[in-house]
Amino acid sequence: MASLRERLNASWPWLLGLYTFASLIETIFYSQLLAFTPLYLPRLGVAPADVPYYVGVVTALANAIGIPFLPFWGALADRYSRKPVIIRSFAVMFVAGLLAVLARSIWVFVAARAITSFALGNSGLMMTTLTERLPKNRLGLGFSIMNSAAPIGAFLGPLIGGPIVDRYGLPMLLALDAGLLLAVILGLALGYRDDFKGRDTGPLIRMAWESFSILWNSRRLRWLFPALFFMFGGWMLSFTYVPLAVTELYSGPDPGTAVGLVLGASGVTTLILAPLLGALADRFGQWRVLFIGGFITLLLWPIPAFLPDLLSFGIVWALLNGVVSAIFALSFSVLSSSTTDDVRGRVMSFAYLPANVGFTMGAALGTQITRTSVFNVFPASALMTAIGLLILFVAYRQPVEADPQP
Repeated sequence: MASLRERLNASWPWLLGLYTFASLIETIFYSQLLAFTPLYLPRLGVAPADVPYYVGVVTALANAIGIPFLPFWGALADRYSRKPVIIRSFAVMFVAGLLAVLARSIWVFVAARAITSFALGNSGLMMTTLTERLPKNRLGLGFSIMNSAAPIGAFLGPLIGGPIVDRYGLPMLLALDAGLLLAVILGLALGYRDDFKGRDTGPLIRMAWESFSILWNSRRLRWLFPALFFMFGGWMLSFTYVPLAVTELYSGPDPGTAVGLVLGASGVTTLILAPLLGALADRFGQWRVLFIGGFITLLLWPIPAFLPDLLSFGIVWALLNGVVSAIFALSFSVLSSSTTDDVRGRVMSFAYLPANVGFTMGAALGTQITRTSVFNVFPASALMTAIGLLILFVAYRQPVEADPQP
C-alpha cells in the first residue's frame, strides 16, 4: 500500500496547491515592497518631492539587473534538476527581505530590492512541471489557479500589511515576510519529489545562449514576447504609482491602510475573473479570450486619471486591475501553447519576463511622466496596451514551429 508521501507525490492537485501557496507568499512579499516603498523612502532620507522619481528608479533597477540571468536558470534546470532551481529563488527572496529589514540608507535598500531580481525564473519552471502532470483538459484551469495566486497575493499583501506598516513600520512587516518565505523553502524541499532529471550536458553558457536563440528563431515567440512587454508594461507602470495616487487622494492619518485597502479591493475581482477567464479560454479558445480582455482594458485604462475621489478611484482600479490580472494569468497558457514539448521548459523559464521587462519599462517611463502628475500614468498605460495588442495580432498570425533550432 502506497505511503501518504507517495500518494501526494503522484497527486497533481497536491502539487498545484503547493505551487500556488508558494506563488502566493512570493507575491505577498513583492506586493508589500511595491505598495509601501513610496511611504518608506522619506524615512531613508528621500525628500518628498523626489519620491516619484526614486520610486521609478528603485523599481526599474530592481527588475532590470536580474533579467540577463534568466536563461541561466532554465539552463541549470535542464542540466541538473528543476526543484533546486525553484527553491533557489525563494532563498534569494529570504536573503533580500532580511537585508531590507536592516537597511538604514536608500542605497542599502536599493541593493536589497536589486537582489530580488536574482529570484526570477521560478514560475516558468513550476508551470513546466505542472504541464507534465496536469490532465490536458485541466491545463488552462490549472495555470489560471496557480497564476491567480499572484494577483491575490497582491491583494492580501497590502491589505494585511497596511495597518502593520502604520503601527510598526515596514521593517517589521518584511521580517514577518522572511518567516513565511522560510516556510515556503521548507515546504518545497520536503513536500514533493521531482522526477525530472536534466539531460543536457553541454556548457551552461552555450545552453543559456540557446535559450535566447529558441525565442528568436520561433516566429510566433519573436512577436509574442514584445506584445506582452507592452501590455504588461502598461499595467506595471500604473501599478507602480497607484500608492502615490492614493496618497494624493487621501489626507487621513493612516496612509498605509488606505493604500492597502485600494490595492486589496482589486483582489476581490481577481478572485472571480482569473479562474473565469481560464475556464472560458478552455472552452472558447485562449487567443480569443486574450484579445477580448485586452480590448476591455484598453477602454478602461484612461478612466482613473479623471476620478475626483478615493472611493471612485478604488472601485475603477479594482475592476481594471482584476481584468488585467486575469489576462496576465491567461498569458501563460498562450505562451505554453506557442511552443513545443522539446523546448517548453526553456521557453517557460522566461514566462515572467514580460512582467519583469514591463516593470522596467513602466518604472523608467514613470520617472519622466510623473513630474507634473502621477495620474499621467493611466493614459500612458492605455497607449502601451494599444501597441501591445497590435503586436499581439501579428504574433497570433505566426505558426508554431516544431522545435525551433537554436
